[in-house]
Amino acid sequence: MRMIRNKEDFLEVYEKNLKREKDVAQRVQEIKVTNKRMLSLQHILDMMNSSQPLSNVFQSIVSILQEELNYLSCAIVQAKEFDGEKVPEIISQSNDSINEKMHRVLKDSGEDLILNYPNEGIFFDSLEKNKILLSTDLRGSLRSMALNLKEDVLRKMLKNAKSRALIVIPLYTHEKPFGWLVVFSERSYMDDNETDFLKLFSQQIDLSITIADLFQVVKNQAVTDALTGLYNRRYFNEFFENEVLRARRMNQKFTIIGLDLDHLKKINDTYGHTFGDLAISTVAKVLKANARSIDVAARMGGEEFNILLPGVDSQGGMIAAERIRSALESEKLDTIGHVTASIGVATFFEHTDNPEDLIELVDQAMYSAKQNGRNQVKLAKYSDNVSWQEIAIDTFVDILSKHKVPVSKALSDELCKKLQDTDGRERAFVKDTLYSVSDMLTQTYNPSHKMGITKNKVELAVKLAKLFDVSEQDIDKLKIAEILYDIGNLMLPQELFLKTEPLTDEEKEKIKEHPLIAAREILKPISNIQDIIPIIEHHHENWDGTGYPLKESGTNIPMTSQIILLLDSYFALIEPRSYRKAMSKKDALDIIEQESGKKWNPELVETFIKIMKD
Repeated sequence: MRMIRNKEDFLEVYEKNLKREKDVAQRVQEIKVTNKRMLSLQHILDMMNSSQPLSNVFQSIVSILQEELNYLSCAIVQAKEFDGEKVPEIISQSNDSINEKMHRVLKDSGEDLILNYPNEGIFFDSLEKNKILLSTDLRGSLRSMALNLKEDVLRKMLKNAKSRALIVIPLYTHEKPFGWLVVFSERSYMDDNETDFLKLFSQQIDLSITIADLFQVVKNQAVTDALTGLYNRRYFNEFFENEVLRARRMNQKFTIIGLDLDHLKKINDTYGHTFGDLAISTVAKVLKANARSIDVAARMGGEEFNILLPGVDSQGGMIAAERIRSALESEKLDTIGHVTASIGVATFFEHTDNPEDLIELVDQAMYSAKQNGRNQVKLAKYSDNVSWQEIAIDTFVDILSKHKVPVSKALSDELCKKLQDTDGRERAFVKDTLYSVSDMLTQTYNPSHKMGITKNKVELAVKLAKLFDVSEQDIDKLKIAEILYDIGNLMLPQELFLKTEPLTDEEKEKIKEHPLIAAREILKPISNIQDIIPIIEHHHENWDGTGYPLKESGTNIPMTSQIILLLDSYFALIEPRSYRKAMSKKDALDIIEQESGKKWNPELVETFIKIMKD
């Protein structure tokens, strides 16, 4: 090491140390700035991964740039498309003195900031060349996009501004121009590190928009029907519940239009499912063209559609429904020609203030239109007849209170109380109670039976019946029969249902007797369900005549009995038994299909499988 011999040597060493310390301090500062920038980027990435709304991510970006990275002001400007023209719009900006001053000057002057898509200047060049640009001509740069601003207003905005430069960063998404990230800086220059970092920020904006688009696609898929682009049943039900709350709060009516495409099965059978899909898509097209922006149109499944019209009474609903019917009939389709629909209309607060009843009334009116010749609109109305729920409740109470089936007194009393407590309650509550009682009775002899199965069976039975044009009166009978048909099993020894070995011929004969037991011993003495008994008596008859007890075949078996047999078999297959595990839905449907034409009506099987797959 060289010895310090004199004053000059000492000063030389001192100056070198000062320079080293300065270099170290500068490097430390650069590292701090880099770390801060990386943390800022990480914060933005975290927001994107948490599926935050795009507006929140944009606000975070401009706030980070302005607050943490010492820019005076930041904004994101999008070049939106309106009537084929690009119109810039500020979609996010930082909270700072520059923006506050701009808004204050505009307010005081009575001016509006109207942006025009530039055809020259820094904004135009930046997007055209896809390059980050800096300009110290603030007035000229702003003027290139804000053509309407008066000179005195623009001068007031920029007066005493600390900003010495405007930095414009072009934004691209999916390789197409999106807009600009605009930054006001105290510095009149940019170094390479700053340029690289701003590029990183622009890439984060691109990534943010891409992720937001993906989230929106997934969200849309969750609430829309893939074939038609209309909302699906899930979304409609949620919207309907919210509309009920709003209608009650504001004491405002709303109307639901139910639409059922006529002869879809015939179209599929004659021309193929491609043309069936065309017919369904045409309904959707007509609904979109005839709906207001606040109306909600949904495909409820198969060929059924609902439209909810907020603030519309029954008269307006009938006008809208007729307009839809006429527009659909006027559509000319390739090969098919014309299609029509049967339409029902019901209004909240006019026909009922019960949401469950409203949906049912729409359904009844729609079905009435179909039964009366199709291609027409029917307004909902109440039936003066005793409801099927009342008949079913009275029947259950009669059976349980008179101990016609071998269940404990405690259970009989509990179920009777549940049924009697439905008096005066909403229809939805009454139906749920009926389903619950039926499920609880089934569980007494079949422990593997799950709650909720009866409701599923009834809903599927009704859907199938309507597709085969069963009358409204017979559908009500079917609902009661679906709830009661298996009650004869309560009269059979429980060990038959729990047996793991094959049944003997004698045991099989006992099980075959159960529909007759239900019909003759349990239900026949009850006067108000005499027309239900034939449905139950025939519900084990096979299409090819090999069933029991009367060996009826084909169309001699009531359609309602055919439906019960099919659903009973399907749900039995997907439930576990003492001698086998529960089958998958796919395997169960395969077995149903294999027995088509033997055990079941082939048309009924085809329709049922399509419903289950849809």
